[in-house]
Amino acid sequence: MNIATILQQIAATHPDLPAIIDTHRGQNRTTTFAELEKAGGEIATLLQQAGLQAGDAVLVFYPMSAELYIILAALFRLGLIAMFLDPGVSKDHVERCCALYPPKALIASNKAHLLRLFVQALRRIPLKFAIGCFVPGAISLKPSPKIPYSESIFPCTQDTPALLTFTSGSTGKPKAALRTHEFLLAQHEVLASTLQLKVKEIDLTTLPIFVLANLASGVTSLIPNTDLRKPGAIKAAPVIAQIQTHKPVRAVASPAFLLCLAQYCQEHNLTLPSLKKIFVGGATVMPKTLAQLQQTAPNAEFIIVYGSTEAEPIAHINHNGISPEDLAATITGHGVLVGKPESAIAVRIIGDRWGTPIKPLTHREFTAACLPPDTPGEIVVSGKYVLSSYLNGYGNEETKFTVDRIPWHRTGDAGYIDKQGRLWFLGRCIGCIKDTYGSLYPLAIEGIVENYPGIRRSAAVLHQGARILVVELDKSREVVDWASLQKSLASMNITTVKVCKKIPLDKRHNAKIDYPALFQLLNSLCNN
Repeated sequence: MNIATILQQIAATHPDLPAIIDTHRGQNRTTTFAELEKAGGEIATLLQQAGLQAGDAVLVFYPMSAELYIILAALFRLGLIAMFLDPGVSKDHVERCCALYPPKALIASNKAHLLRLFVQALRRIPLKFAIGCFVPGAISLKPSPKIPYSESIFPCTQDTPALLTFTSGSTGKPKAALRTHEFLLAQHEVLASTLQLKVKEIDLTTLPIFVLANLASGVTSLIPNTDLRKPGAIKAAPVIAQIQTHKPVRAVASPAFLLCLAQYCQEHNLTLPSLKKIFVGGATVMPKTLAQLQQTAPNAEFIIVYGSTEAEPIAHINHNGISPEDLAATITGHGVLVGKPESAIAVRIIGDRWGTPIKPLTHREFTAACLPPDTPGEIVVSGKYVLSSYLNGYGNEETKFTVDRIPWHRTGDAGYIDKQGRLWFLGRCIGCIKDTYGSLYPLAIEGIVENYPGIRRSAAVLHQGARILVVELDKSREVVDWASLQKSLASMNITTVKVCKKIPLDKRHNAKIDYPALFQLLNSLCNN
C-alpha cells in the first residue's frame, strides 16, 4: 500500500483537524488534514505535468514546515522518491550523493536555490521547482484552485521506493538508505505503538520522520519556531511561547533540544505543565539530564527511545521503569538502560568485532556467536523496519550480514542484554578503548564522569598509547571535585585529564561525540 493512502484516509475522516501548526512569516499558521491533502494533490498535478514519473528521485531542500509535508504527500502519491540530505553538508557531499542516485528534479526554497551557483551537481538536475517567490530557471510550485486536484495514488508493491537519505560519509563515501513504502508503513505501526499516538493530540515534534507518523495517526504536529539544524543551540524563547500558546501534551525531541528549553525555563523560573509525555531520542540520556528535564516538565512522563537511522525504534523505556539500582549502575560505569527491545524487532549481542566483515552464518553458527546475558558486545538487529541493504550494496560489507539468508544490521553500538531481557547501551563501538588493560566502553566512563556537578560532557580516548579523559565544564561554574572524580576512576587506568572549552559533537543531533574531530583537538591540546 502507498503511504499516501493513509494520509488521504485521515483527511477524509478528520478533514478539519489541524495536521500541522507552524510559523509562517512570523505568524502562527494552522494547516488542516483536508488542506494538506488538497494541496498535495494539486502539487502532484504540477509535478506530473512537468514530466516526472514514478521511480524518479526528487531532491528536496526545505525545512520542517507545512510545505515540506505537502511536498512529501505529493511525491508519495505519484510514486516518486523523496531524496534528502542533512542540512549544512559540504559541496563535495552533495556531489557524492547526487552521483550515487542522480535526481530528476530539485524542489527547494528560494534560499536553497542559491546553492545552484556553487554546486555543479545541482545545476545538472533536469527539473527545478521553487517554493515561494520567482526563481530564475525554476518552475513555481504553489497550490491554486486553478490547478486540477489529482486524487489518484500510485499503486505500490512491497518494493516500491519512497524515501532516500544518506549517511554523513565522515569515514569516506556516504551510504544511501533507500526505504520502501512497506518499510515506512511497518515503521509507522511500531512508532504509533511505541509513541502511543492518539487522534487529536498535539505533539511538539522536532524530528521529520515522527511528523510522518503523526500525520498517519491523526495527531497534530507543532513544529518548533526555531532553527532545527543545530538542536543544541536553538533559540528557546519562541519555542516556549509556542508551548504556552498551543499547550501540546506530547513532545518528541533530542536531549540537546530539550536541555535548551530546560535551561531557559530555569533562568526564567518557568515550567511546562501542559506536557504529559516526552519522548527523548537521538542521543544518550544521562541521569543528571533526566532529572533536569523532570524539573522543567513536572507533569510529564519521560520515555527514552533508542534507535538508529537504519532501525527506528529498537527499544524504549519509561523513566518510571528505571529503578534507583539502575541509576546507580549507570553512575558506576555499567552503561545506560534503554529498555526492552520492541516486539517487532529481533535484538542480539555478538562479540565486538566492529570493523571486520561477518560472513553469512547459519542459524546454529549465529546462535553460538550470540553472547549470554550481561556480556558486552555489538548490538545487532533484524526486522521488517530494519534497513536490509544500502543502495547498490555499498556499505553492506561493514554493516550487514545474513543468518540463513535473513538480513541483520550491525548498529555499530555496544551494549548488553541483562537477565531481565533489557538492553543496556555502552556507546559507539568505534569509541571503545582496547589496550593492555582490556576494553573500556564510552558510557562506562561517561556515566561516572557526567554525574559530577560542574561537568557537562566527557569522552575517554586512547591517545598516543595512553587513556586520556577529555572534560567539558558546564555553565554553572560549580567547582568540580577532582579528587573524588579521580577516586571514582581509579580502576579505569586514566593517565591524564584534559579540560577543553567544547567537545566536538555530531552535526545532526549535537549530542554524539565526533571522534575524528576530538582527536584533532587532542593533538592541539597536547602540543600546547
